[in-house]
Amino acid sequence: MQIILGDGAQQFKLFLTKAQLSAFEQYSRELITWNARVNLTRIVEPEEIAVKHFLDSLSVNLALPPAASPFSLVDVGSGAGFPGLPLKIARPEIQLTLLEATGKKTTFLRHLVDLLNLTGVSVLTVRAEAAGLRPEHREQYDVAVARAVSALPVLAEFTLPLVKLGGMFIAQKGQEPAAEIKEATKALEVLGGQFKEVLPVTVPGLEATRHLIVVQKVKSTPQQYPRRPGVPAKKPI
Repeated sequence: MQIILGDGAQQFKLFLTKAQLSAFEQYSRELITWNARVNLTRIVEPEEIAVKHFLDSLSVNLALPPAASPFSLVDVGSGAGFPGLPLKIARPEIQLTLLEATGKKTTFLRHLVDLLNLTGVSVLTVRAEAAGLRPEHREQYDVAVARAVSALPVLAEFTLPLVKLGGMFIAQKGQEPAAEIKEATKALEVLGGQFKEVLPVTVPGLEATRHLIVVQKVKSTPQQYPRRPGVPAKKPI
């Protein structure tokens, strides 16, 4: 696993230390152990975890600010911690907030943060729609990331209310994201976002090309967004 991670991370401009590689190994072991009783992932082989979870998460680094000074990052719908926790391990200067609605998953995340002695990490059991309405989270983050399971118009409503003016939202997507970007045009305009770029990503060990969709926050999100929990998914903007 360490060779796969160490070599692969370099493609994303990350040079992992022995301590960081050891942290990833601990992460993998805990993920496998906890997954036996909490449904965290279908991927349970260490080499697959290294590629499909860790390296895929680290690919987001290609769109992140350079390692000059700390910045705040919120991982929306973090699940078992992807992509936020791998990015935090690789770039300790990140001030990380993990948003996850499922209590069993946030229990795992808190355990992992304590086990790995990570500082500057907050774990919240909350839906993104609720967090986006709270003053302590609304427009407070430099970067929002989502390992995209929802369509881009829905993800935009989950994430952009959390992003500062001038900040950005990064969605991890699979192949051919052009149609989804087109569908999100109205939502981005309404929510204060502006499409910036699509970065194709080759993850070592994965055949298919992945993409990072980068959206800039150019104006404040109107107060009526995000709508109440469940509405964005049922009635996308």
